[in-house]
Amino acid sequence: MPIRLLPEILVNRIAAGEVVERPAAAVKELVENALDAGATRIDVVVRDGGKALITITDDGCGMTPDELSLAVERHATSKLPGDDLLDIRSLGFRGEALPSIGAVSHLTLTSRPRGADSAWSLTVDAGTKGTPQPAALAQGTRIEVRDLFAAVPARLKFLKAARTEYDHIADGLERLAMAHPGVAFTLSDGGRAGLRLSAAQGDLLDARLSRLGALIGRDFQENAVPVQAEREGATLSGWIGLPTLHRPTARHQHLFVNGRPVRDKLMVGAVRGAYADFLPRDRHPMLALFLEIDPQEVDVNVHPAKAEVRFRDQAMVRGLIVGSLKHALAEAGHRASTTVGLATLGALRPEGGGQEESADSGFAPSPLPHNRGGGGGSWGGGGYTPQTVPRGLAERSVAFQAPHQAGHQAGLPPLQGRLSGFAPAARPPEYRPAPANAPPLDSHPLGAARAQLHTTYIVAQTTEGIVIVDQHAAHERLVYERMKTALLEGGVKRQSLLIPELVELDEPSANRLLGRAEELAELGLVLEGFGPGCVMVRETPALLGQSDVKNLVRDLAEELVELGDTLSLKERLEEVCGTMACHGSVRSGRVLGIEEMNALLRQMEATPHSGQCNHGRPTYVELKLADIERLFGRR
Repeated sequence: MPIRLLPEILVNRIAAGEVVERPAAAVKELVENALDAGATRIDVVVRDGGKALITITDDGCGMTPDELSLAVERHATSKLPGDDLLDIRSLGFRGEALPSIGAVSHLTLTSRPRGADSAWSLTVDAGTKGTPQPAALAQGTRIEVRDLFAAVPARLKFLKAARTEYDHIADGLERLAMAHPGVAFTLSDGGRAGLRLSAAQGDLLDARLSRLGALIGRDFQENAVPVQAEREGATLSGWIGLPTLHRPTARHQHLFVNGRPVRDKLMVGAVRGAYADFLPRDRHPMLALFLEIDPQEVDVNVHPAKAEVRFRDQAMVRGLIVGSLKHALAEAGHRASTTVGLATLGALRPEGGGQEESADSGFAPSPLPHNRGGGGGSWGGGGYTPQTVPRGLAERSVAFQAPHQAGHQAGLPPLQGRLSGFAPAARPPEYRPAPANAPPLDSHPLGAARAQLHTTYIVAQTTEGIVIVDQHAAHERLVYERMKTALLEGGVKRQSLLIPELVELDEPSANRLLGRAEELAELGLVLEGFGPGCVMVRETPALLGQSDVKNLVRDLAEELVELGDTLSLKERLEEVCGTMACHGSVRSGRVLGIEEMNALLRQMEATPHSGQCNHGRPTYVELKLADIERLFGRR
């Protein structure tokens, strides 16, 4: 069979198979064109999941009759001022979307440029282009796509139900709306509106939070912390959820590069690494991150749908994400998400009212006051510089600074004075009397301890309500954070056992421990072999105090089975330190005095990340007095 050139219409239909895999892809391409045209309002109407009709109307710059004709030609674009495909400064740039869509549907473009006295319309019917005709339209562009895939009916067989296709359209439009909070969006199916977003006001960071709250939910808006950092010309900004606000899938992780929604493995992995200390491996944080980087440093031409990107300096991007997220979470201090309190109130309501009912009925406890300030400079040698926190956030942080700002900013090691008595051993912290001029205990964020329930839970009173603390989970996090700090300062201090502890194991487990003996010694655990299947422990981490050495060693042996031999213990620090911290914490069932409970609360306030234990569970629940009064019908 001789080689021949394919007809232009067939070429466009092949391209449509790459660019327009389903109605949602067509909507995405056309909405991106509207955004590139400077639109401030975009209205989308679809019918039958986009198969029967897609209409997109914008108030952008518009097109002249000649530009309408060029717009439906392959590889015609206004978005490449030069010929450098590595200098992409717009969302769409290939010039494939309109001719590809026109090749498989009945396409009508109507447009009126700014300042023009009339509008013009052009049709493309299954690849056959008409001529521009006068039309009626206000400034901007309206695109109608009827009978999508009518020219390739076989493609229709692979589409899902109309509702499923509509959901894909809504998901793609929501992602674009997150990246462009200053643009108003609507989406409807020809009847009721499914999405209605007004343009967000204020500076970009606050506008994004407002838009994210409208799309992801009020829970996220109330329990997100800001991220704003810069490194080597790249800027990362956005909002990330507190670790206690997590989900079973990564569906609520939204990543953007230069305003483009992406699903990038490097960025997803960096997010997972930043949260590794705080979440179980089967839970995922909620967040929206916006990376702005020189177009020369990122290739957006990797995938036909532009959903994947490739960075020139991957290590820099990963370091920026991990460092800035960890810094933001540390700035959040001991905060736990308000959803924990909402769930508690929902469980207390009669008739089995759940969390959703509580949220609808107005139970919305505000987050605990917290310190977003302080801690300037670089974080852990990461080499990036946090930018200035917006004024509104700084004003909201003032209430939290007074009680414990110094302890929080200085980190864990300099916890001197009245906090220095908080011994992180398996015994509760020692009591140190507060200075005579100290503020009332209940004015502290976590309040004044009033009682211990079931020798497990501390009940504290604040000026605005009550706090219930899981003593073991809280102290476990505190010990864990101090172990990490000690490692950064050169190693964990050890204490010698008066009588070495012999621990009998199966021979493979003992060999695994002995093979990691040098690394375990850096973590404060010194052991040596004592015959087949037996190890002798000579020293333990001083932070753990009088811990159960035998069970600690057995748990570590099991942990090493999961870790394997490919990674060092420092690379998997969270698992090993987490296991040690669990054994060195105040256990459930341990009776504590009021002074000891207050000492625990004060160090929680001074310790970053103390709002959740090492397994991602909350360490405390706060119930606002106003919500408790509503619960009993007093309001």
